Order: sequence, then C-alpha cells, then structure tokens
Amino acid sequence: MKNKNQVKKLLSVLFALLTTAASGDLFAQSTGKIAGKIIDQKTSETLIGATVMVDGTTKGVATNVDGQYTLSGLAPGKYSITVKYMGYQSKSISDISVKAGDVTNLNVALSESTSQALSEVVIKATYRQASVASLYAIQKNSVSISDGISSEIIRRSPDRTTGDVLKRVSGTTIQDNKFVIVRGLNDRYNNALLDGTPLPSTEPNRKAFSFDIIPSSLIDNITIVKTATPDIPADFAGGTVQIFTKDIPDQNFLSFGAGYSYNTQSTFKNFQSGYRNTSDYFGFDGGARKLLPGFPTTEQIVGKQLTPTQNIQSINSLNNNFNVYHKNAFLGQSYQFALGRVSEIGENKNRFGTTIALTYRNSELTTPDIIRDYDFYNFRDNQYRFSTNVGALANFGYSFGNSKINFKNLYNRTFDDLFTYRTGTNNNSNAFDNRFYAFDLLQKSLLKSTLEGDHQIGSKNAKLNWNLGYSNIINDQPDQRKINYTKATEDGDFIASVFNPSKENTRLFSYLKEDIYSAKVDYKMPVKIFNQTSNFKAGLSTQYRDRKFDARFIALTIDQSNPAWLEVIKRPIGTLFGKNAVNSGIYELEELANFKDRYTANSLTTAGYLMLDNKISEKFRAVYGLRVEKFNLDLVSKDPLSPKVKMDNIDFLPSVNLTYNLTSKANLRASYYRTLTRPEFRELSTFGYYDYEILATLQGNPNLKRTLIDNADLRYEWYPSAGEIVSFSAFYKKFANAIEPSIDDNGSAAVIDYINRNAYAWGFEMEARKNLDFINDAGFYKNTTIYANVSVTKSEVKQNSPNIELTRPMVGQSPYVINAGAQHMAFDNQLSINVLYNRLGRRIFYAGGRRLPSVWENPRNVLDLQLGYKVLKKKGEIKFAASDILNQQNVFYYDMDGNKKYNLSGGDQRFKRFLIGATYSLTFNYTF
Repeated sequence: MKNKNQVKKLLSVLFALLTTAASGDLFAQSTGKIAGKIIDQKTSETLIGATVMVDGTTKGVATNVDGQYTLSGLAPGKYSITVKYMGYQSKSISDISVKAGDVTNLNVALSESTSQALSEVVIKATYRQASVASLYAIQKNSVSISDGISSEIIRRSPDRTTGDVLKRVSGTTIQDNKFVIVRGLNDRYNNALLDGTPLPSTEPNRKAFSFDIIPSSLIDNITIVKTATPDIPADFAGGTVQIFTKDIPDQNFLSFGAGYSYNTQSTFKNFQSGYRNTSDYFGFDGGARKLLPGFPTTEQIVGKQLTPTQNIQSINSLNNNFNVYHKNAFLGQSYQFALGRVSEIGENKNRFGTTIALTYRNSELTTPDIIRDYDFYNFRDNQYRFSTNVGALANFGYSFGNSKINFKNLYNRTFDDLFTYRTGTNNNSNAFDNRFYAFDLLQKSLLKSTLEGDHQIGSKNAKLNWNLGYSNIINDQPDQRKINYTKATEDGDFIASVFNPSKENTRLFSYLKEDIYSAKVDYKMPVKIFNQTSNFKAGLSTQYRDRKFDARFIALTIDQSNPAWLEVIKRPIGTLFGKNAVNSGIYELEELANFKDRYTANSLTTAGYLMLDNKISEKFRAVYGLRVEKFNLDLVSKDPLSPKVKMDNIDFLPSVNLTYNLTSKANLRASYYRTLTRPEFRELSTFGYYDYEILATLQGNPNLKRTLIDNADLRYEWYPSAGEIVSFSAFYKKFANAIEPSIDDNGSAAVIDYINRNAYAWGFEMEARKNLDFINDAGFYKNTTIYANVSVTKSEVKQNSPNIELTRPMVGQSPYVINAGAQHMAFDNQLSINVLYNRLGRRIFYAGGRRLPSVWENPRNVLDLQLGYKVLKKKGEIKFAASDILNQQNVFYYDMDGNKKYNLSGGDQRFKRFLIGATYSLTFNYTF
C-alpha cells in the first residue's frame, strides 16, 4: 500500500511538472540550496548514507546511492554544515554563502578515522578549503590514467558539438571534424560509451562514431580513459571516450539559446544544390527521393521482364529532377531549448528530476576549388553542403532511499546533402574534358535509451549497479545520383555518359539499419586488506548487434536505336531525363546485379570480470583483475558465391594499474593491460562501393582476424593547486594482426580493402594547466589560466613487396599533437575570454600501394577565440566565437620525393587541397 501511494505521488508530481513547465511561478524562488557529493579522501569513492546537517538547526539529509545530498529551503545568508559518516572523521565547514534561487555546490572529502577512540574528532574547514580538498581528491584518485573535460570548460569554449570539445582533451584530435583519434591512433582503435553503455558505429563503411551529432550543450562531462581496467569494454587501444549526459538537475531551470554564424567563403555567396524540400530543413527527406513501393525488383530489371510501358512507368516513378539550383547561402543557425525540473517527494525527501533538451542546427557551406591533381587525374571540384541536425534529450531520474533509477534517452538526426560539380581531365580515359555532377544525400539517425539503477546492498556501502540499453542506427542514402559529361576534342560537344551502367551513371539506393541490445550488472563491495579499506568489484555484460544492409545500383541507359539519341545526350543536365525524353521510350531501366551489395550480420559479445581496487598502504594502491570476453559473429551475403563469415573467439584480458602517492599533491602511475579490436561488419563484407570523392572502390575482406594489443603506460602527475595539473606520460603498444586499409592501385581504378599486419606504437604526453597567480596573486594574473598538452607518438607497420613502402607509420597516427590555450575572467566573472590553438603532425590518410606512396595530411595551425559576457543579472550570456581564424589550407598529398614535406616543385602530387573558411558566430542564451 505504501509503494502504491508513493507511485501515485510520483505520477502527480510528474504531471504537475509537465503542465506548469512554462509558468513563471516555478522560478520565483526566495530560498537557495546547498548541494554536492560526499566522497572518500583517499579513493574518491562516494559515501552512501553520510549525514549532512545545517549547524544550529534540525535541518539535515543523508546522501543517496551516488553520495549526493541536497539541502533545500535555505534563506539567503551564510551557513555552516557538519558531515558525519561512521568510521570517518567528521568535518565542519563554514562560510557557505547561499543566494536566493541559486545552488551552492559543495563536494566534501572525508578521511577515515585513525583510531577507535570514543571521543569524536571534528575537522574544521572553510567553504573554499573544503571545495579545494574535494577537487584534489577527485583529480588524484582516478583508478586509471585518464583525461577529461567538464561542462564548465565546455561552456567557455566555442565548441558546439562533442567532436569540437574532444579536440581540447590531452592527446586527442578529431578527423573530418567528427571522428576521434587518441594518442595518434585512428578511430577504429578507440571506443565510446554514452551514459555507461556502448555507442554503435554511425558509419556504414568503417568502425567510427560521428561525435558531431551530439550537441555540446547536452553534456555533463567527458572522460577519456587511456588505460584499461576490467570493468570497461576492452575493444580499444588509444582510449575509451565516456560521455555523460545530465539527469537530475540541482534546481529547476528553463533556458533558451539562439545563434547565427558567418563563414568567410560561404555565407551570402552563390550556393548550388539539387532540389530542396521544406522538410529538408527539419532533417527529413519526406520520401521524395526513395524508391516507391511496387518498384520493380532486381530480378525483374536484370531479367528484362518489364514491358515498354512498365519500363516508362518505373522510370517516371523515380525523382528525375536533375536541375541545379542557385541561391545565396544564408547564415548558419542554431537554436536550443532546455528544461530541468526537480522535486522532493514525501517525508524522506526522495527526489524526482528530469532534464529535457531540444537542439537544432542548419548550415550551408561551400568548399570551392578543391584540387585533385595526381596520377591520371587533374580535377577541380566545387562542393556545396546543406546540413541539418536535430536532437532531443529526455532524461528522468528518481532517487529514493539508498537507490536511484535513471531513464536516459537521446535522439539525433543528421541530414547531409552534398552537391559536387567537377571539371578537369582523366588521362586514363579518351575524354578531353569532363563535367561531373553528383547529388549525394546521407541521412543518419541515432536513438539510444538506457535504463539504469544504483542500489546500496546491506549496511557496509556495498553497491549494485545495472543497466539495460537499446540503440538504433539508421544510415539512409535514398538516391545518390552521378552523371558525367565528356567531350572527345577541345571544340567538341559535351555528351552525357548514359550508354551503360557505370560509376559515372548510377543511382545508389542504400539502407543500413542496426539494432543493439545491451545489459550489464556490476557489484562492488568494500573489503579490509592490510588494515586498509579496498573495493572488490565483479560484473557481467552482454551486447547483441543485428544489422541489415541493402544497396541497389540503378541506371538509365540510352537506346541508341532511337533516332533522337544523339540530340538527347547533348541536353544539359536539367533536361537530360526530362519527361518528354522518358515518355518517348529512349531510356531503358537497368541495374547492376550484384548480390554482394546485400548482407545481414549479427554479433554477440559476452563478458565477465573480477577486479580488486586494493589499497596496500596509505600511499600505494593497486587496481588489478581479469576480464574475459567471448565474441561470436555471423555475416551472410545474399550472393551465394560469397563466403559466410564466422568468428568465435574467447579472450582473457588481464590488467593492472599501480598508483603511488609521492606527496599529497603528486602521483606516480604504472600500468599493463591487454586489449583488442575486432573487424567491423563492413570490413568483413565483400560489398564493393565506388567513392567518387576519393576515386577508389571500397570493399571488405572476409578473412580478417581480430587485433590483440599489449599496452604499457607510465605517468607522473602533479597537482599544484585545485584545478591545476602538470603531468608526463609514456606508453608502448604492440599490435598483433593490426587491421589496416590496403590500397591496390595497379589498375585503372584504385581498390581499398583491409588486411592484418603487425605493428607497434610508442610515445609520450605532457600536459599542464596552471593559474598565473604565482606571478601576482591579484588582478589580471589571478583570473588567467593557461594550459597546453603535447603528445608525441611513433609507430611502425612492416609490409612486404609488392608495396613500394616496406615500412610506414600506422594509418591516421600523428607524430605529434599540440593543444594550447588561455582563459581569462574579468568583471566579477561576467566576461570570459578564451583563446585556443591546435596543431597536429603530418599523418597518413591512405596507405600507399604498388605504384604510389602513401597519402599524407599536411600539418595546419588552427586558432579559435571566444568572448562571453553575462548580462541581465548573469542569467543571460552573449557569446562571440571565431573558429579556424587562420583558415590555412587543408592539404593531402603524395610525398613523391620522400622528404617528409609538402613540396610541389619536388614532384609531390595533390590528392586534394581545399579551404573551409573561417567561421564567426554570435549566440545568446538565457536561463530563467
């Protein structure tokens, strides 16, 4: 009966929250709150059931299963609180300032009692001292080597997506503005978790997560774990990116934001595209580009089973609008809405909260004069990208007694419509000149839901954590259209290449759907070893992936027996497939029949682990254990001649992380761990896809093996003051059967597939974040922080003949990465100034083949700036951001003379060269 009444109360509160979301009465608060977390000084473990009392009153609360507490209903003023927990020294904290309608955040670190004396020992501290001590504890007591970034730092940068944010983390870079590279290792060697459950690959042709689809405003914090512990998935070598979104807020809020951006080479300038629907602006094609129900099957088309009338009807059912539209690109737009609600329920002050957010981004960007000048090719491309991104987050949390339940949901949809116009020559063909058109829409969506629970078990701070996850990934390419015009002589006519299905005359309809189901349970129990409190942890997890992929290559070919064919192929692209031509029967519907284009795949990963976080002494800590993963995979192509792919592996993955406290502010860490990475479905499929941008065909290798990686790390870290760090790290990695793309460029068109090779990588990282108050503890210096991180990595892959490079670095590995910046606060923190710099060393974009060496990405300097000013009693903020101010060229080249420099006069060839323009934006955010 009690539970039934509690559910009724919860439902009534939820209804009240949703129906009064827009009411200003909820925000008219005359009281404030003190909220935070109680942790162990030595391990940063949260303490469940600690009591937090307001001195001189009867007001108090106990911490929940996350060690969190909230003291609400406090009148504005100064307070002192006392924190008590059995077996720990009590702590009294004074000078805590509370403001009306605001939350004062205070985390408190407690130390274990050193004696069994009956007299109580109370440690006294001020608010600032307690805050600094807890921050020190969190910084120092990480189980593994890791780096991270908080929501506070994210707000002070010009970054709008998670991909942008990750550029700021030590040893991390971003490729193509969305794929993460950690320690110079490309995306396939990195893993991603969202709210504790694995993120799927968003790309149909590679193992990679596109971090640009998660807006930065939805993030609570990001941590990149660079060494393995048994309780996290083992499929990484560079790092595991852990992203946490917001659940129960500290207080009610409602915020709106709007922003506009100007790109120096795109905005208000000529922008070309295919036809545009109104729904495109909302991220949905609306179905106008898809194959309609009842469209002929592959068997009907290939078997010539269509009558002339059916042939014409089928062609007319396609979207044959090939017009190129011109307009002036508008300003980039971004809008966001966020709502947070929290309520205390019942006498026990159980807490129910929700965070809901909606985001929208739209941009029209031009990349003119892309030069592709290498081998047979001398092309110039103009590309026009129309992008819409819509996202939604809905997180719900309920904290009751010593338990907490969260239900977290994220949806994101990206509409990316690219139009390419190419001119130039291909010396491997008989054409004197080319005019190539490509209309290429890719729609991607991610739906991810996680239900998780945390529960205290018994009275000794034992904890049970579980979660259930579901993810759905859609990659929809509804009608990629390519048409090339050629002329045989300088003064000849351009004619359309519509004589047969080919890479210059096909329409690709592809659809990928993947569902992922996951479950995990962890149990953690404190144990006494060597008179020190340690933690034993054990867990089980499973993940099931189910993918379906289908692609059809359809072409309209000219009937050369029709007397009008010579005139039709000279038509401009807008009327080439006009209705009058189609209705005359001059075109025949054809399809490239290749059942390798369709496959189904599934995999099941089951894991279990045992782990001990062992405090051997006051200064020495060892975290060690074993993770066991069993992996099964099945992939079946619809082509009866393609081999079925099966994988069945069981791997034992030990790890040990050692930490020695040299001083109260410094640690020395060492670790060894074994990890792995597995082939993606696409890398195992024999499906071949011609990529017109890189002028090569991509296909998989069904014989790939998993990669096993042995890792070793050493790190010294020093924390001069709270929020500051100086660290030095070294690492070594040995790869058995590393998965690398292999290029066969011996034919007229390059083919890229994947093979296993042995490799190694080693390097070191340095990081520093320091306030300038050591120069002068006042004014400008006190409010200025500088930071920098540098990563240096060397790797080597050994190859055999006939490759022209017998040794080379790993693909995507940068020899060095530099991130640096400065942050200044002024006018009582109303004004914030951030300057950010990034540079990475040249890295291999594609590995070399038999005729040509590797394609290298040339280094470039990236400089960003953001100014933020708080207005309207600090509830509003105006931000001005400048991204990629220097706008240096993006250059990818063949190092033909082998001098490790981009040098056209020395014979180097340009794989591609382009500018993206500097972007300047102005945004306004207001929180009620």
